[in-house]
Amino acid sequence: MSLNPSLSVNPIEDLRQLFSFAFMVNALAAGTIVAVLAATVGWYMVLRRQSFSGHTLSVMAFPGAAGAALIGLPTALGYYLACGGAAVAMAGRRRERHTALSGDTAVVGTVQAVGLAAGYLFLSLNHELLGGPETLLFGTVLGVTRTQVFVLLAITVVVIALLALIARPLLLTSVDAEIADARGIPVRALDAGFLLILGIAVAATSQITGPLLVFALLVMPAATAQALTARPALSLWLTVALALAVTWLGLGISYFSAYPAGFFISTISFAIYVLARVGAAVARRGRPGRGLATPVMEPPPRGVIA
Repeated sequence: MSLNPSLSVNPIEDLRQLFSFAFMVNALAAGTIVAVLAATVGWYMVLRRQSFSGHTLSVMAFPGAAGAALIGLPTALGYYLACGGAAVAMAGRRRERHTALSGDTAVVGTVQAVGLAAGYLFLSLNHELLGGPETLLFGTVLGVTRTQVFVLLAITVVVIALLALIARPLLLTSVDAEIADARGIPVRALDAGFLLILGIAVAATSQITGPLLVFALLVMPAATAQALTARPALSLWLTVALALAVTWLGLGISYFSAYPAGFFISTISFAIYVLARVGAAVARRGRPGRGLATPVMEPPPRGVIA
């Protein structure tokens, strides 16, 4: 087996090469799990207009890992403590109803700024950190172990199960918080719960992909799907499918090139998003009276939410 693989005219042989090394098998397995987890959580995050909150949580993974390494704790613990603490801090802010779907607040920005400053301070104090900021920010998706894959799978199952339990009321609060509040749904509790779920998902996936790449998977597949359809179920499934496609493509292209997988995953995701936005705008322009507005999720019917 060549240590410098290259694409051939035989796609079957190329696929066989992808599965010839254990590190690539682990990377594909971890990438698949990360894509499903990030897409599912990211779909709600984009719908709730909390991309800034998601970005802040992904940034907080950096000081969490750097701080844990500095004091001799497992870096994985640092990810969870930092992301969980940031989620609690952001969930505690008071939001008025007319801004309930906007996470772009001064509190979120403050948490992000403090987190970045702390991360670089921890790095400057710890000169023995292997890989430096590159490893912490961009991850080591091609260096994933089988143990990490199983741990990631377990966390993904738990997170998706939690989302499934609150899926319908969370959807209603995401689309129209005032209607949800009028129906007796605990809007603020769901807000806080979702941020904690988002923090757990970011902490788990950042260990594999790095904080910067996980944010790309959280945002772009969901934004693409929601630009194409306003039907919640279809949009969610499309988000997962897009995340899987770009992850597999990115890892596959990276295997046969000298460039990192994160570059290809982010670039392909962005290209698809641009095409979706352009295509959706052209389609809406051709429909009388529709304008160029982005599709908006319709609230579930009254009988759907107890």
